[in-house]
Amino acid sequence: MDKITMKGMSFFGNHGVFPEENKLGQRYVVDTTLHMPLDEAGRTDALEETVNYAEVCELIRRIVEERTYKLIEALAENIASEVLSTYTGIHAITVCVHKPNPPVAIQFDGVSAEIYRKRASCNERTGRG
Repeated sequence: MDKITMKGMSFFGNHGVFPEENKLGQRYVVDTTLHMPLDEAGRTDALEETVNYAEVCELIRRIVEERTYKLIEALAENIASEVLSTYTGIHAITVCVHKPNPPVAIQFDGVSAEIYRKRASCNERTGRG
């Protein structure tokens, strides 16, 4: 399966288990891989044969910045669900949500949750059910 990868999308969100996280917020970094056929788009050079990744980025921005989740796992799950339900040509999606500054007492590079979700009964060649 072909793929479009969007890495390092940085957003400000108010997610977390602690009330301070919900009030103050922090930066989250999202990587996504959209698994879908790209052969027709490559042959025709036509946007309608693929997905407009600028629109996908905007959808993800709204989910991260306009909603609140306790867990980054839930944030990743909702991104995957919304993208798959909005863009029917996408066969599957990998979503990684990275929280660079979790509120823990040790210094490290952050924590990530990565999930892979596939559309139920999807024909891999066409991306349609």
